[in-house]
Amino acid sequence: MTTTRTETQVVVIGAGQAGLAVAYYLRRFELTPGVDFIVYDRGPITGGAWQHRWDALKLGSAHHVNDLPGMSELGLSFETADRSLPARDIVAGYYRRYEEHFGLQVQRPVTVQRVFDRGADLIVEHSAGETATRIVVNASGTWGSPFIPYYPGVGTFAGRHVHTSTYVSAQDFAGQSVVVVGGGTSAIGFLLELEGVAASLTWATRRPVDFRDESELTIEGGVAAVAMQDAAARAGEALPSIVSGTGVPRTRRIAAGIERGLLIERPMFERVEEHGVRWPDGSFTQADAIIWATGFRPELRHLAPLKLREKAGGLTVASGASWQDSRVFLAGYGPQASTIGANRAGRIIARQIMAQL
Repeated sequence: MTTTRTETQVVVIGAGQAGLAVAYYLRRFELTPGVDFIVYDRGPITGGAWQHRWDALKLGSAHHVNDLPGMSELGLSFETADRSLPARDIVAGYYRRYEEHFGLQVQRPVTVQRVFDRGADLIVEHSAGETATRIVVNASGTWGSPFIPYYPGVGTFAGRHVHTSTYVSAQDFAGQSVVVVGGGTSAIGFLLELEGVAASLTWATRRPVDFRDESELTIEGGVAAVAMQDAAARAGEALPSIVSGTGVPRTRRIAAGIERGLLIERPMFERVEEHGVRWPDGSFTQADAIIWATGFRPELRHLAPLKLREKAGGLTVASGASWQDSRVFLAGYGPQASTIGANRAGRIIARQIMAQL
């Protein structure tokens, strides 16, 4: 079997918000897409993680998407997008037009398996061969690394375990008893969608939900969340959840759900049993399905050969650059995980790359 080998100066792994932002600025600095830098994306189509979102998720219902840098040149903005359409379709369409307009030449579907050090170069092994490069920008995001916490008995459950990453439609749970786990906007969105479809709904969270009396995320809440992420990234610690810093905005839809008794959480169950969950007080709730809206972890397995992970559980990252290897940048990691942060990181990382080339 012949392995295709290519060479470039920069490899960007992932064509979601962060990867496209980096690619945009590299092009602005007059690097040639497909020659001086190559973007690999494992998705079959454009849209990053958004192409995998569930049917009913609309823009603005819980998640905000900021415009990519330079998107105004195309006359596009997520602020004016049709919010009656599935969010995944809008994002995929806008990203496709963006890639075409700026000629970013994203190569897909290409899955990166591992990155390792070969002296002067970094070698990126992927499903289309391998690429030697001076610099790697990891923008793989989190969607490919879903997190489900362990609880005693979880393996004995006779019903279905469904994570956010595999949730498709409320109709899949018609007439069923469902336990939803998680304290963020995804969990709340599932509960609102399942109301009137599922036979019964129970909401469990590790900590009380921090409802904020505003209709959308405030600047102060965003700053607090970014500061927590930045502190963890600089210390090489595992990253905290975004919602622990932002809270949940009490939109009119959410406030109505609270008032009618739908969005009332219970402290976490103690264990999972064959036909449901057992609570600390000994009571039992029957369940046909447990939906784990428990988030994701950064997808970094392909970087394992570089040994960047710290004993504290995370990677030490500042201004998007790894402290263990200055040739490796992490776009969309930690404080850059928001779409605003990803855009800003694209510019900062591109500048640092140009200083190295």
